[in-house]
Amino acid sequence: MPQVCNIGRTIFAVTEFLRTLITLKVNNKSVSVNEGTTVAAAIFVVCTDGFRRSVGGDLRGPLCGMGVCFECRVTIDGVRLQRSCNVLAANGMEVVTDE
Repeated sequence: MPQVCNIGRTIFAVTEFLRTLITLKVNNKSVSVNEGTTVAAAIFVVCTDGFRRSVGGDLRGPLCGMGVCFECRVTIDGVRLQRSCNVLAANGMEVVTDE
């Protein structure tokens, strides 16, 4: 009987092998994520309470995940009001939220 290849398992093994980790800082906490991860996803890894504060002081976070709602705005490498869901995390990047 011919051996059947489990393509899902094969793809998983290849992607795990090719994974490259990068390290950035979110609110002075180091976090390592896969290359190609958005800054918003890296912020979620750190488990921050919010990305920014509204005018009324309420914590806010991403709603759409594609930059339309502007709720994911953070400071990246000193540049304010960057939409973190549209920016890929980079090695050595420094991110500051309004938590």
